[in-house]
Amino acid sequence: MSVAAHPLTTEDSALSPWWLRTVMIVMVLGFAGLIIITSLAYRNAPPIPAQVLDAQGIRLFTGDDISEGQAIFLKYGLMNNGSIWGHGAYLGPDYSAETLHRIGEDTATVIAQQQYQQPLVALTPGQLAAVYAQTAVELKTNHYDAASATLHLTMPETAAYHRQIAYWTDYFLDPERNGGLQRGLISDPTELHQFTAFVTWTAWASVTSRPGENYSYTNNFPYDPSVGNTPIPDALLWSALSLVVLLAGIAIVLLMFGKFDYLGWISTGQHVHPHLLPGQASAGQLALVKFFVVMAMLFLAQALVGGAVAHYRADPGSFYGFQLERIFPSNLMRTWHLQTAVFWIATAYVAAALFLGRSLRNDEPHWFAGWVHLLFGAFVMVIGGSLLGEWAGIWQMLGQWWFWLGNQGWEYLELGRLWQYLLIAGLLVWFAILLKLVQPDTLSEPASKPLVRLFLLASLAIPLFYIPALFFGAKTNFTVVDTWRFWIIHLWVEGFFEFFATTMVALMFYQLGLTRRNVALRVIYLDAILYFGGGLIGTGHHWYFTGQSSVNMALSAMFSVLEVVPLTLLTLDAWDFVRTTRGDCDACGQSVAIPQKWTFYFLMSVGFWNFVGAGIFGFLINLPIVSYYEVGTQLTPNHGHAAMMGVFGMLAIALMVFVLRQTSTHAHWVDIEKYVKVGFWGTNVGLMLMLMMSLFPSGVLQVWDVVQHGYWHARSLDYIGSERSRLIEWLRLPGDLVFILFGAIPLVIASIKGWLGVRRQQTD
Repeated sequence: MSVAAHPLTTEDSALSPWWLRTVMIVMVLGFAGLIIITSLAYRNAPPIPAQVLDAQGIRLFTGDDISEGQAIFLKYGLMNNGSIWGHGAYLGPDYSAETLHRIGEDTATVIAQQQYQQPLVALTPGQLAAVYAQTAVELKTNHYDAASATLHLTMPETAAYHRQIAYWTDYFLDPERNGGLQRGLISDPTELHQFTAFVTWTAWASVTSRPGENYSYTNNFPYDPSVGNTPIPDALLWSALSLVVLLAGIAIVLLMFGKFDYLGWISTGQHVHPHLLPGQASAGQLALVKFFVVMAMLFLAQALVGGAVAHYRADPGSFYGFQLERIFPSNLMRTWHLQTAVFWIATAYVAAALFLGRSLRNDEPHWFAGWVHLLFGAFVMVIGGSLLGEWAGIWQMLGQWWFWLGNQGWEYLELGRLWQYLLIAGLLVWFAILLKLVQPDTLSEPASKPLVRLFLLASLAIPLFYIPALFFGAKTNFTVVDTWRFWIIHLWVEGFFEFFATTMVALMFYQLGLTRRNVALRVIYLDAILYFGGGLIGTGHHWYFTGQSSVNMALSAMFSVLEVVPLTLLTLDAWDFVRTTRGDCDACGQSVAIPQKWTFYFLMSVGFWNFVGAGIFGFLINLPIVSYYEVGTQLTPNHGHAAMMGVFGMLAIALMVFVLRQTSTHAHWVDIEKYVKVGFWGTNVGLMLMLMMSLFPSGVLQVWDVVQHGYWHARSLDYIGSERSRLIEWLRLPGDLVFILFGAIPLVIASIKGWLGVRRQQTD
């Protein structure tokens, strides 16, 4: 949301310095809180014992086994099959919850035999309650000796541990029972022992009490009353207080907006006549069109792969009679689904930024087109190399190089470490090109300098804030890794990509003559204040149950709820966008031809999905007490699809349409526009069907099952494979087909036609 300039404000007047000062204060305080929470992750992370002993003092496994087991979990791509502490994929179980429940049942069985010489099914309700109460006491008692770094398991826990190895051995045998993994994925006895050690450690951390507290290292997650895991009081308290903060935040912002009568992206009371005219692109700008062909093809690939991933939930044993897991197992498909999404969106942003940067100057430097070609080659190499590496890594073709060249295994950060270094290097080169391109003495309009400075700062943040992806390895404590991982997933994507996108859209509007300079500056400043005000410390709402203490829960719950505030204000801009697409000039009252009509339509989609996907669906799952039951259910991808595709994806398509229109003549655009029109309706209608017919109802029913039977059950293959769950998954098919056939494919055709038109211009 943004503030527009008052009609009497002149174009050259300086904004109040308190805009920038407020942004700096918000960012300093926000990063201070985020760094404190991150540092506490190292101190409060569940300890990894040097050795784990049974009741007789015999060693069961070591800390090295736990770390190696985590590496095995990553090497085989299992975070894109199931999850740990709710974070990961949804095709398989939550490994920590499944292991914990089985340990609990095995412990209860032993106790029942010891006390009543009866199996559990033969006990009376009173006896059963007593057995489970004692089971909870057994499992919640912390037997870890910090001085010797030794964890002692009781006799029932030891017996339960031994049964786990056989269970996970069977799990990896049958694709129909594990969500479509390669048959017999892990068969080596040593690897199975180490993997079991890792998931046993995650289960132990989930239930045993944190020293000095009456709740576990994961704040009693997952929900499983049979082992004593129920919500901690903090989850309810901070959820209630955060609602007070939300209402106060909305009231304050609306009060400010009521005081100042200049709201909206679009400046009023001025002539709406574009400064950038279609069909007048330079050679360097024409060279950027091929980026959008790659972007559109990656978009189509992501949609097709996403359909395959959904099919694995509907029918994991067969892909219409073909054993797809023999070539493309489900964990590889989901890895590609996530990585292609990141790549196609980033490709669009990178190319559009260069296009806008070039539009800020009259002349084109002789080196620009050459560097565009070079950067394109680098992007193709990183994208193609990393995707092939992930395939080879999951198929275990790279040996000890799996982490560097193949599949790291961390969700959203699967690409090998070498490819990450190359990606950062490529983004730094991209920033250097932008920096050289928009030197102050080369700008066609000197008044745009403040906008250009913010544009460059936002661009620099993209490579810099991806660097935390390098701060951990395959064997780093899972809590520490998940902390840094969400610096990328939340802070990089939802924070600085949001900031960068805002500067690009503001700059685009300024270049099109729709917005004054000070309007654009206020857009950027206010977005930064509102998004970073809640979003920096609010990153911690992903860490409620991943080994952080309740300190993180308190801080992040109170701040992350403020992320909804700017999203509720998006509706105030809606009519301005509709009016702009109609081409009416406020100042002269004349009809104006708007060549970027479909760009505005996709930008309206961004606003709609930002409110629905990030606002409604995001807030739905954000409160600690809701997240406790919900995290890792289908309500998570419901929010993820609506927010990631609906916001960042629609914006990427809007940028593609903008560039295609600017590089096409009017006659050529007529042929392209019909595909863009179909693509607009296909992507939006397909996404809506996908959510309403499948993801949302599936998520609601799954959360209901969590409340009724425990988290382990709702994430189990018995629930996922039930007739009702598979029927709802099949109901996703119409939305997927509309999205692919009428959304992605027409946009690919539009991009190719745009590129062919550019080729003709270059040869004429």
